[in-house]
Amino acid sequence: MKPYRNPASLGILILIVAALVWLYSGTDNSLQRLQAGAPLRIGYAVEPPYAVIEADGRLTGEAPEIARRIAAALGIKQLEWRQLEFGELIPELENGSIDVIAAGMFITPNRAKRVAFSDPTWHVRPGLLVSRDNPKGILSYRQASSRPELRIAVLAGSIEEQLIQEFSSGKSQPLRVPDALTGRVAVEAGLADALMLSEPSVRWLSRQNQLGSTDAVFPESTPGDDMTYGRTAFAFRLSERALRQGWNKALHAYLGSKDHRELLVRLGLSSEVKP
Repeated sequence: MKPYRNPASLGILILIVAALVWLYSGTDNSLQRLQAGAPLRIGYAVEPPYAVIEADGRLTGEAPEIARRIAAALGIKQLEWRQLEFGELIPELENGSIDVIAAGMFITPNRAKRVAFSDPTWHVRPGLLVSRDNPKGILSYRQASSRPELRIAVLAGSIEEQLIQEFSSGKSQPLRVPDALTGRVAVEAGLADALMLSEPSVRWLSRQNQLGSTDAVFPESTPGDDMTYGRTAFAFRLSERALRQGWNKALHAYLGSKDHRELLVRLGLSSEVKP
């Protein structure tokens, strides 16, 4: 016996499925509304060279400069910049106060549960600021984390904070600071024995003669220690796939271009960027 098929019921089912598909795809207008004139609200935290405020007040750095170019390529004309502490960036993105994070944020599995990352723009290695002549002999993140007598400063909410907890099995309690300058001052004042900071940030401070009375240390990346460290990317809300996909498409066209290479040279970063 052949199964009974009601043409009317089948037609209704097709319409329901089509409506659901339209509803699902139509709700994400995250890119369209920006191209129509809504402002793109970009959150950043001051951490050179990812985001830098120049003497005249202009915001520059690797992440903001690339963001400007990608937004222009997507036809987004209105940009609003919102300075936050690093640890505030993801919560502010989640609650809708900003639309994208442009702060050299490292991709991690835990963060990827909360935000949608763009493709990486930079692969960086770890760095350290220590007291002059490194009297405590601090040479790596894992070593610093395994010595309970040391007080290590980290940016609040950073990957370094996660690493020190991981390497010490939760036994070390780092000194959380809002920015690199505060962390450097903490080391100079003896409140911390070292500041964990990415290599590009440490090298930028050195080039700008902003190491103060600290010294820079660049740990060797070895398997099982500070290897692979991090890839930086822009971050978006999980629900706004259209914006992220459009951003990635423009990013693919831009990274490695002549303008990108010239930008890195101008920022003094050309020798530090890895694919």
